[in-house]
Amino acid sequence: MMLKALFICVASSLLVVNDGNIIHRCTLAKILYEEDLDGFEGYSLPDWLCLAFVESNFNISKVNENVDGSFDYGIFQINSRYWCNDYQSHSENFCHVDCQELLSPNLISSIHCAKKIMSGSGGMKNWVEWKLHCLGRPLSYWMTGCHLR
Repeated sequence: MMLKALFICVASSLLVVNDGNIIHRCTLAKILYEEDLDGFEGYSLPDWLCLAFVESNFNISKVNENVDGSFDYGIFQINSRYWCNDYQSHSENFCHVDCQELLSPNLISSIHCAKKIMSGSGGMKNWVEWKLHCLGRPLSYWMTGCHLR
């Protein structure tokens, strides 16, 4: 387990900014902390970091097309069918946001929408990848080397 944690720390350190769309793990932790996500709906910063990693590999501008024709946007891969308007398909747009805003480097729209998703039933279980790779696992190593203040 220690080897796995070391690998993830080293791998995410290499992601410092090889591409302008990748956010460093500790930079993301600081932003999430400043936006009061530590403990939000019972989830810790390591939960949020694990979510961002398994969904987008910390890629702020990731867009993924789904088999149903909807798209997932941004660092948390927020779906266009329910949460944002991509102007390509029908959307409930529960977050009242343009999907392109979820690709912004300031992350505020993504964070606000993710909080709305989290506030509904299911919490982080709404993200399949989080359920598969983060739920019930020790996650504290995601904060290794990060200084929030």
